[in-house]
Amino acid sequence: MSRYKVALIPGDGVGPELTDTTLKVFDAIQERFTLNLDFIKLEAGDACLAEKGVALPEETVDAIKNSHVCIKGPVGETAADVIVKLRMMFDLYANFRPIKSYPGVPCLRDDIDMMFVRENTEDLYKGFEFMLDNDVAIGLRVITRKGCERIARKAFETARIRKNKLKVTAIHKSNVMRKTCGLFAEACRRVAKEYPDVTLNEQYVDAASMRLIKEPQNYDVIVTTNVFGDILSDEAAQLVGGLGMAPGGNIGDNFAIFEPIHGSAPTRVGKHTANPCSMILASKMMLDWLGEKYGDEVCLNAAGAIEKGVREILSRGLTVPDFGGALTTLQMGETISQEITRMSN
Repeated sequence: MSRYKVALIPGDGVGPELTDTTLKVFDAIQERFTLNLDFIKLEAGDACLAEKGVALPEETVDAIKNSHVCIKGPVGETAADVIVKLRMMFDLYANFRPIKSYPGVPCLRDDIDMMFVRENTEDLYKGFEFMLDNDVAIGLRVITRKGCERIARKAFETARIRKNKLKVTAIHKSNVMRKTCGLFAEACRRVAKEYPDVTLNEQYVDAASMRLIKEPQNYDVIVTTNVFGDILSDEAAQLVGGLGMAPGGNIGDNFAIFEPIHGSAPTRVGKHTANPCSMILASKMMLDWLGEKYGDEVCLNAAGAIEKGVREILSRGLTVPDFGGALTTLQMGETISQEITRMSN
């Protein structure tokens, strides 16, 4: 039996609701497959800060270090002190954000299938900011050759694995930010030479923000810097039903943390209307990563079952009110669980 320790951070706002719902899906997965996931619930985020005076306690970090992988719900205002810090602490330099059309979901088109591969540890999110005086604030944008080359390599490898259009689009603004974006663009071109079977395209970020809406079906893998990737992937999520359909993975060479890409949605707390697909699909990504890292076919099959279950219930219109359905957050998770269980019969 495959056994893994999974660090679990429920998060803030609707995070605990999404977490409880996702655990229902994991129950069905573990019942169907020879898979044992030992979930270790940990504290981090706004509520943790209010209770303990720190958003990311040392005991949480230690527990994550002693796990195989981590999955978390969204956190609120302390995101920079939690997930941004964890990305840098564990060198989770690649942020993967799939944007994909699912049946039964209000999408711009039904043939959207792209993957954002976003650099995850550099750029303005380094947090190097200071006041020059009372009227001038300075933020330092850090872009390194190492950071650019390794994220570019991840993007080209991803294009090969996807076997979709075998195309990487590098998004930057090198005509204005000639040094920082210039380095990123240069690194992408250099790495592209190692992958002659994959086409490299380049777009300026302003043009890309328009083309994502005009022709999303033309994208395959998008590689870009940290801040641009954060903004553009949120925009792209709206093409396929919104942030409730948008999972993400923070991946390094030895560890990974998976999560919904949206925030804690405090106005939805207690209403039980939040779309849980973001975190459920993040769990699918988590199982894919475990399967690939440990050569575990069981995890890969379980990941496929989750996506198949999500796709099937969405195609039947069984969903939350945002998409015209009548299910609560938890009911949607239970329905997906039932579909996964039914597959085994």
